[in-house]
Amino acid sequence: MENGKKIILFDGVCNLCNNAVQFVIKRDKKDIFRYAALQSEAGQQLVGQRHIDTSKVDSIILIEPGVAYYTKSDAALEIAKDLGGLWKLTSVFTWIPSSIRNAIYDFVAKNRYKWFGKQESCMVPTPELKAKFLD
Repeated sequence: MENGKKIILFDGVCNLCNNAVQFVIKRDKKDIFRYAALQSEAGQQLVGQRHIDTSKVDSIILIEPGVAYYTKSDAALEIAKDLGGLWKLTSVFTWIPSSIRNAIYDFVAKNRYKWFGKQESCMVPTPELKAKFLD
């Protein structure tokens, strides 16, 4: 695995999730993140090592190796903070209790396939992006 890189695990067949990963890649100017689909071998290994129950957390997970992991709205806010610039302003949402943030997050996650669609298989990164994805 990548040393010193934060790892974003995402639902590889979800259009919303894939678009979110593309959004982060374009704005990750400091090359902070690496990516893996939850369905991939690397994704399964990472959640297994941390005993994360993917039946309860089936969307975004941010792993900061050797430090912590974040799920749901906490993961999204941590990612935004690391993008820097105006994205740091999203930290204002940490003032909202996580139970409220996660209720909204879960509502969107529950409806993500219906609203944004689903792919038959995980996204295949372009050759230039392949280095950012864990095998």
